[in-house]
Amino acid sequence: MNIGDKMPDLLGLDAEGREIRISDFPGKRIALYFYPKDSTPGCTAQACSLRDNYTALLEAGYQVIGCSIDGPAAHRRFAEKNSLPFPLITDSEHRLVQLAGVWGEKKMAGRTYMGTFRTTFILAPDGTIEQILTPKQIKTKEHAAQILAL
Repeated sequence: MNIGDKMPDLLGLDAEGREIRISDFPGKRIALYFYPKDSTPGCTAQACSLRDNYTALLEAGYQVIGCSIDGPAAHRRFAEKNSLPFPLITDSEHRLVQLAGVWGEKKMAGRTYMGTFRTTFILAPDGTIEQILTPKQIKTKEHAAQILAL
């Protein structure tokens, strides 16, 4: 997806099986962030940056929503362990990561595998993509500050 495209209203289900929709947050810009895996160092640093600055993000008009391909149990453990105040979408069927174009071939330590590219989409209240922060731009420990600076 690109700037100007529109995300579907129904983003997916959270760890409790509740539907997460853009329309659930009227008037809010959505910071929809895709991350590779619950409870890994980079993903934890990113989630904690967003958690620690959650009030400032809300005051700036944002709603934060995370998404990975991990299942509900992993999301619950990750959210509880790190006291995350925002929803995490379970995309185990890869529907949203593929639609957003953040699922693809990755390489690490000489190994090639399929995975999620760390990417954040800033959505207007109607779901239109306003900005995209790419994997090379995102600094996990400073991610909330990056969003607030937009």
